[in-house]
Amino acid sequence: MNKICLTFSFLLLVLQVDAQHINSGPQDVPQVGSAINIAVAQNGENEADEFFEDAERNERRGDLNEALTLFGKAAFEYNNDRKFSRYGATLLRMSNIHMLLTRYSEAEQVVLNAALKTYSKIGSKAGQMASYNQLGKIYLAANKFTQSMWFYTQQGILARQIGNNTSYIDSVIGLALVKIKKKEYSLATKDLNRAELLAKTSKITQFNQQIKSNRSIIAEKQSDKK
Repeated sequence: MNKICLTFSFLLLVLQVDAQHINSGPQDVPQVGSAINIAVAQNGENEADEFFEDAERNERRGDLNEALTLFGKAAFEYNNDRKFSRYGATLLRMSNIHMLLTRYSEAEQVVLNAALKTYSKIGSKAGQMASYNQLGKIYLAANKFTQSMWFYTQQGILARQIGNNTSYIDSVIGLALVKIKKKEYSLATKDLNRAELLAKTSKITQFNQQIKSNRSIIAEKQSDKK
C-alpha cells in the first residue's frame, strides 16, 4: 500500500508542474502497436533512464507494484528534464500496469489527465494515437465497449489523417477485439479481413499472428454456439 501511495504522490507532483514545463516541439515518441514501448538512450544515461530500466526489470519479474513505483519516479524525472515524449511514454507504461492490476479507473486517469494532454501540447500525433490505443484497451478490459470503440475509432481517424497505416491497422484490430467480446463475430471478421488486406497492400507483417489468432478465437466461439 505504501508503494502505491508513493506512486500516486509522484504522479501528483508531476501533474502539478506539467503545465509550466510543456512548451517544446515533438521529441521521441512511442510506436503504436500491440505493446507499449519506449526507446531509452544507451549513452548518457541519467537517473530517469535508470529508474525506467529498473521498472522494466521488475515488470518482467512480475513485481508490478514495484515497477509502478519506479515508472512513477522515471516519469517525474523525465518531466523535470523536459523530455516530454519520454515522460508521456512512461505514463503509458504506468497506465498499462494499472490495467494489468485491474485498476481501470487509475489506468484511465493517467492517460486522460497526463499522457494525452502532454502529447497534445507537444504536438505529437504518434503519442496521441498511442494514448487513444491505450484507452481503447483499458475500456475493453473493463467491458466498456462503447468507450473502447470510440477511442479505437479516434486512433484510426488520426492515423488516416497522417497516413500512418500501421496505426490504422492496429485500430481496426482493436475494433475487431471489441466486437469479438460483444459476440458480433461476423462484424469482427470483416474488420480482421480489412486489416489483413491493408497490411498486405502496405507490406506490413507485424500483425499477421494477431489476425490469425483472433480468427481462431472467432472460429472457436462460433463452434461453441452450434
